[in-house]
Amino acid sequence: MSGGEVAGILVAVFWAILVSFLALVLVRLAQTLKAATKLVAEVTEQAVPLLADASATVRSANTQLARVDSIAADVQEVTANASALSSTVSSAFGGPLVKVAAFGYGVRRAMGRAGKEPTDARTVIVGQKLPSARRGGRRTRGKG
Repeated sequence: MSGGEVAGILVAVFWAILVSFLALVLVRLAQTLKAATKLVAEVTEQAVPLLADASATVRSANTQLARVDSIAADVQEVTANASALSSTVSSAFGGPLVKVAAFGYGVRRAMGRAGKEPTDARTVIVGQKLPSARRGGRRTRGKG
């Protein structure tokens, strides 16, 4: 055998090993792709019903929000009506009612003072000093 024949045999063996390795890689890649395809199919089967349920839930929530919006509009209208009624009652009865109450207070006070002389409970003596307890503040108490 010559050197060229040995080199040819080595190249052939190398190519055989390389092809075997590539075949093994392709088989593993095919298995991985098959598993990924199966996983995607299972996820799709489970996701479609979930999306349908989510869509139904969103529709129901929109219906409930429309009802709440209607209730809020009604409450706002009732509040406006109550405010208008309150201001009407206040303007119609507020002024005269205050005048009647003031008149009644004045009459009671006048009747209570009838026959009594006014007395002044406080007497001011000019030139008298305050007692020492009242002269100082908190800072001077307890010192000395």
